[in-house]
Amino acid sequence: MVNTKVTLSGLELDNPVIPASGTFGFGYEFAELYDINILGSFSFKGTTKEPRFGNPTPRIAECPMGMINSVGLQNPGIDKVISEELPKLKKCFNKKVIANISGFSVDEYSYCAERIDKEQVGIIEINVSCPNVHNGGMAFGTSAENVAKVTKAVKSVTTKPVYIKLSPNVTDIVSIAKACEENGADGISMINTLLGMRIDLKTKKPVIA
Repeated sequence: MVNTKVTLSGLELDNPVIPASGTFGFGYEFAELYDINILGSFSFKGTTKEPRFGNPTPRIAECPMGMINSVGLQNPGIDKVISEELPKLKKCFNKKVIANISGFSVDEYSYCAERIDKEQVGIIEINVSCPNVHNGGMAFGTSAENVAKVTKAVKSVTTKPVYIKLSPNVTDIVSIAKACEENGADGISMINTLLGMRIDLKTKKPVIA
C-alpha cells in the first residue's frame, strides 16, 4: 500500500486530505454519512471569543466560477465549542483536529488560542481576515504589522504549532507571510476568501444580503 503519511510541524497525519475551515462544520455532522477518520485531519469552523449569529441571509450564492459566501463567522463562541462541540467530535473522531481561531482584537486571538490549547487540537490556524476594531476596522491580514502582533501574541500563549491563514485581498502577500515567519509562525495557510460580488440583473442588487 502507498504511504500517504505527511508531517506538519511535528503532527503526523495519515494523509494530506484536510477539509478547510467553514466547509466541514465541527466534523461530527459528517460522521453520520461516513467514517471521518479516513481524513488526515480537518480545520473546524471559524471560532471567536463571543458567540456570533453571522450575517443576514441569503449569504451563499453560486456563480460560474464557484461560490460566493458571506457567512460572517457564525459560531457558538470558544467556551461552547470547548464544552459542547469538541466532546461531540471526540465520540466519532480519534485524531487531532485543526482549530480555526478568529478575533477582532489581539487580545481576542490570544484568549481563544489559550483556551483551545489543552483540547484535542494538533494545530491552531489563525484567521487574520477579521477587521481590527481597535485600529480603524481594516482586516488584520492586510497589514504586516498587525499580522506580526497577532502571531507573536498567539505564540506566547499556546504550546501548539500556529499557522496563519492569510488573506488574498492584499497588494503584497509576501511581506505579510514574512512577518508571520519572523514572529514565530510555524506555517501559513493559503488562502482565505477572495472578495467578489454577484448582481441580480432583475433587481440590480447583490444576490448576497
